[in-house]
Amino acid sequence: QVNHVKTDSSIFRLHTNATVILLVTFSIAVTTRQYVGNPIDCVHTRDIPEDVLNTYCWIHSTYTVVDAFMKKQGQEVPFPGVDNSQRSGALTIRHTKYYQWVAFTLFFQAILFYTPRWLWKSWEGGKIHALMMDLDIGICSEIEKKQKKKLLLDYLWDNLRYHNWWAYRYYVCEFLSLCNVIGQMFLMNRFFDGEFMTFGLDVITHMEADQEDRMDPMIYIFPRMTKCTFYKYGVSGEVERHDAICILPLNVVNEKIYIFLWFWFIILTILTTLTIFYRIIIIFSPRMRVYLLRLRFRLVRRDAIEIIVRRSKMGDWFLLYRLGENLDSIIFRDVMQDLANRLHNNQHHRVPGMKGEIQDA
Repeated sequence: QVNHVKTDSSIFRLHTNATVILLVTFSIAVTTRQYVGNPIDCVHTRDIPEDVLNTYCWIHSTYTVVDAFMKKQGQEVPFPGVDNSQRSGALTIRHTKYYQWVAFTLFFQAILFYTPRWLWKSWEGGKIHALMMDLDIGICSEIEKKQKKKLLLDYLWDNLRYHNWWAYRYYVCEFLSLCNVIGQMFLMNRFFDGEFMTFGLDVITHMEADQEDRMDPMIYIFPRMTKCTFYKYGVSGEVERHDAICILPLNVVNEKIYIFLWFWFIILTILTTLTIFYRIIIIFSPRMRVYLLRLRFRLVRRDAIEIIVRRSKMGDWFLLYRLGENLDSIIFRDVMQDLANRLHNNQHHRVPGMKGEIQDA
């Protein structure tokens, strides 16, 4: 759903809109077998039905032999990670079972990224849309335009300096987005790179002499060929052990997804960190607020902007900035000029009723 009312920044929408769409799309792609392929295909014998072996190995996970990743394919081992597990020892076996949870994890990540947007929609309460009153379209009758501008001007006058809490809640949502993406990067690094860093050094040391034979590190993190052990009763009642080689075509898709997400999260982290510093500067620098309003809305006179920023607070600046992005530029210029004139003519601004008493106190 496309929302034409802008209540947040473009960086925030990258978190809550673009990233959510990407994660949900990836989750659907992983679960759609007819487009991606079977999640697992195992080489089986006639004694074990194909469907039974594939289902068993998918449910109970497969494994790879760590020492086999550093051996030459085609000479020492048939595939990277596939070797005689009994000869290598049980301590070198690495079980692969995360592929069962990729689709659910991606969907859960999408929920986490959407949470700040849901919070901001609840806290924002449709304020921007209500104050717009269809003034984003400059073509309307002069009487209607004058009435709506007066209503908007009266609201800004009566509620001046009482929007800080409203704006700070948006800043909290931006900070939650930053914490969210950093936390997910940490978990991805912990889950994948935590094991890969140590193993990567071993691979580089072992194959330093032969650059061409170096193994792709992604094969260790997302193995294409794995092993599976299936036990069954034989004809004489003895337990028989059957080893199978399994192909994981879905891991090719998982690899591309997580590589893209890793760099996407890095970009989001950098942009959101800069945005947080930008917000801190805005909070403590009224001069920067004047500069940004002047830079964004060229039609508004500088003296009007300076009067409004000097007589208002940061939350009012945030509300005016959001209104300026949604209203017609001519109408927004008139509202800002009228508000500046009213503030200039009334040096002792007093909000009537309970708000005025609290403000005077």
